[in-house]
Amino acid sequence: MKRVASKPPTPMQVLSVASEIYPLVKTGGLAGGAGALPFALAGKGVAVRSLVPGYPSVMGAIAKKKKVLTYPLLHGGKASVHAAQVQGLDLLVLDAPHLFDRPGGGPYGDAAGGDWPDNWRRFAALSQVGGDIAGGAIAGYVPDIVHAHDWQAAMTLAYMRYGKATGTPSVMTVHNLAFQGQFAASIFGDLGLPPEAMTLDGVEYYGGVGYLKAGLQAAWAITTVSPTYAQEIRSPEFGMGLDGLINMRAADLYGIVNGIDVDVWNPATDRHLAATYDADNLPARKENRAAVEERFNLDRDESPLFCVVSRLTWQKGVDLLAGAVDAFVAAGARLAVLGSGDPGLEGALLAAAARHRGRVGTLIAYDEALSHLMQGGCDAILIPSRFEPCGLTQLYGLRYGCVPVVARTGGLADTIIDANEAAISAGVATGFQFAPNSADGLLHAVHRAIRSFGDKAVWSTIQRQGMKADVSWNRSAERYVELYRLLLSRKAA
Repeated sequence: MKRVASKPPTPMQVLSVASEIYPLVKTGGLAGGAGALPFALAGKGVAVRSLVPGYPSVMGAIAKKKKVLTYPLLHGGKASVHAAQVQGLDLLVLDAPHLFDRPGGGPYGDAAGGDWPDNWRRFAALSQVGGDIAGGAIAGYVPDIVHAHDWQAAMTLAYMRYGKATGTPSVMTVHNLAFQGQFAASIFGDLGLPPEAMTLDGVEYYGGVGYLKAGLQAAWAITTVSPTYAQEIRSPEFGMGLDGLINMRAADLYGIVNGIDVDVWNPATDRHLAATYDADNLPARKENRAAVEERFNLDRDESPLFCVVSRLTWQKGVDLLAGAVDAFVAAGARLAVLGSGDPGLEGALLAAAARHRGRVGTLIAYDEALSHLMQGGCDAILIPSRFEPCGLTQLYGLRYGCVPVVARTGGLADTIIDANEAAISAGVATGFQFAPNSADGLLHAVHRAIRSFGDKAVWSTIQRQGMKADVSWNRSAERYVELYRLLLSRKAA
């Protein structure tokens, strides 16, 4: 009897809609998640196609493309959607030059740092196309699940709800609730949605149009990027005006912590380091430390070297750090700061570097390669965020033996085991948490870290324990697969 080989199961088809995706365009954790999750899901029976805007950096990375959808007129100009493979990512790229072919300071604004005034139109167009694709606009492709990321893609779910894909399960991931996409009611007539969408259970939000609010309202499930943040945003303190709606959707709310690309962030192979190493060869980090000291014009001694790699903003708690620098230096520590953001905070940190030459170095820039070197050479990384949905910087720190000192909030609380006496005795500590989130709280944690740094056996144990942590996307991808399957079972029912 002749055996017939069984066909492998057909992968679950997921359409991901995002305004940025690593490594093509990145401003923060959104890009990292949108870029890494497809690879993590690929080995678990899920095929992800990512719809992204055709920024110059994206269009320039495409070697071969196939036009799969055409718009004679899309929010003010001709547009088309191209299927392409870029660095292993299966992309659908929205080529709309009148919306996305612009110079400037990133995907959302001009070189001066101001938002483009037509961002509402740009990301309504992205979302409208997402809704069309969900409804079968591309021949031979109908996704089983649509997964939208942050406010820029959130309206996809509204277009689905009032269009042809109302029965398709959807997931809305909130990477940061502080960014909501709120616009005046006057734009509604140009969105192409029916009049009934401009209601409280639709896109209307405090008399205007709320993009993220619309996505939260329409999604079959809502995820945030850490379990603690999922609970925090149900409170007025962290809910940013949306806590009422989120509490109404609490049964559909899931906290799934982000991971990182452990191939890109690997101290054993990282080409950005002066010396590669692993948990069994921590002394090799000294060469990276020397490179950081040289780059930031810091004294070369054996005092602990802390770093900050961050947007320099109030949310990140950088004002607390700026106010504590003098006491920080007095405690015997050195500090290297890399980042950009609020001009006042930039100035305060540059002034601190001028006051404490050799002890504090500040570089106002975004430098991906240098951030790798700092994780590989500094002893600890400071993350005093007032709120932090997930945070990736502390995960990089764990991976590189750069001990995180973090505020006890959001994903920071979920991913760092505080080095209290019990945790140190048990050998499970991976960093230092502090609360309340204040300059005094930060300094207390810094003093604890400095004391532990003085005991080399304790410090190396903390480093190695952090380096053992699973910071990959593997477990989080499994959680997403479970959620997708749950939604499909609800559809079948």
